[in-house]
Amino acid sequence: MTYALMRRPYLSADAFAAAAGLHPDLIARLVALGLLEPHIDERGDRCFARAQLVQVARVRRLHAGLPLNYAAVGIVLDLLARIDELEAQLRRRPWT
Repeated sequence: MTYALMRRPYLSADAFAAAAGLHPDLIARLVALGLLEPHIDERGDRCFARAQLVQVARVRRLHAGLPLNYAAVGIVLDLLARIDELEAQLRRRPWT
């Protein structure tokens, strides 16, 4: 009989930084700018959902592809989210 390994839903801050390929200090900076949202575990340590690795990849692509600092990347991400929201509203709108 085989057992599937249970994946922990959250990564420690150091494990998350390693998985993202970033220095832990940069992860802390992204948290301070609101680009990442940590979870606080039962010991009070900061940890991150694995799904946030997608957000890190998006931040890295925008930062590398555009001459923007990380604070400006946050504004771009907010605008992209708003565009997605407006497009979704248009798709739900009945056309007469």
